[in-house]
Amino acid sequence: MTDRLRPIPPEDWTDAQRAAAQEIVNGPRGGLYGPFIPLLRSPELMGYAQRLGEYLRYRSAIGVRLSELAILVTAREWDQQVEWAIHAPIARQVGIPQDVIDAIARRERPQAMLVDEAVVVDFCTELHRTRQVSDRVYADALALFGEQGVVDLMGVNGYYTFLAMVMNTARTEAPPTGVAPLPD
Repeated sequence: MTDRLRPIPPEDWTDAQRAAAQEIVNGPRGGLYGPFIPLLRSPELMGYAQRLGEYLRYRSAIGVRLSELAILVTAREWDQQVEWAIHAPIARQVGIPQDVIDAIARRERPQAMLVDEAVVVDFCTELHRTRQVSDRVYADALALFGEQGVVDLMGVNGYYTFLAMVMNTARTEAPPTGVAPLPD
């Protein structure tokens, strides 16, 4: 498949695109990549999206480790290769075991998870597959993370679903990270 919204050469950027791109480059991401390539066509939307993502990815109430796990479940549910290529190595670096990552890639519920990981996987999987969360799973998440944590967990799922929609529509190419693509 051909990337529909390939990178725009910097010399062709508008002032608004240049400012939005610089905000991302200056932030914790350090570069313009992945979903921000197609989103550059709408610099104001890109600016709001990157600020939301910066909070959810780096400062959410559930922490980076569990946010990365939620991102992986979302990437798998949306067959999103870019998100997977970027976040599978990060998830491993922040403590998600490789066997958990591999099971998610195969669309299986991982067997050996910590309690908080199991709650995140169950919450995210239910939310994506049934468009809601059961009372049991909600209560488990609430007990572990509190209301802010539950809302932030919903936010991670929604934000990375938005990015998956953008990149799946744009057919954004996955970066060469050495991570095996998600299986069909």
